[in-house]
Amino acid sequence: MASGRASEGAATEGSTHTEDGTAADTSPAAPVAPVAPAVTAADAARPVSGETVRIDSWIWSVRLMKTRSMAATACRGGHVRVNGERVKPAYAVRVGDEVRLRHDGLERVAVVKRLIRKRVGAPVAIECYVDNSPPPPPREAVAPAGIRDRGTGRPTKRDRRDMERLRGLAAPDDAS
Repeated sequence: MASGRASEGAATEGSTHTEDGTAADTSPAAPVAPVAPAVTAADAARPVSGETVRIDSWIWSVRLMKTRSMAATACRGGHVRVNGERVKPAYAVRVGDEVRLRHDGLERVAVVKRLIRKRVGAPVAIECYVDNSPPPPPREAVAPAGIRDRGTGRPTKRDRRDMERLRGLAAPDDAS
């Protein structure tokens, strides 16, 4: 063995030795959720002590934006607020900060739980913030557009006005 403890007996896979020298079984009895690898990955992506994390890098790392350059552009455009104030891309984010991000017409609100400097998988990224985003607005139920039978030709002016009225696009009638 590489550990130099060959004289004490070979340890089986899934077991370790405790301080008193007895073998302790560490193999899980039931399947373990993938939280342990997620925590390990988040710890590996954590900055070195004393090192800060830029807001654009953090937004990208926790997958709120697809690219870091998009996150930096959003910061420069005033679409990112930390604790209510607009920030530049180089702003150093801290644990407990509330990050508000406007992207694709929606506002995302995230409270920073863990700082990470590298992009990680989605299950790990979710553990790095608390999502306080409001629910997305309900989609409007759009009535099907007036589908015409095949071969009926171009609609008349009356048909077009009827279809616009059905869609809700009708302009107020003029007194003519």
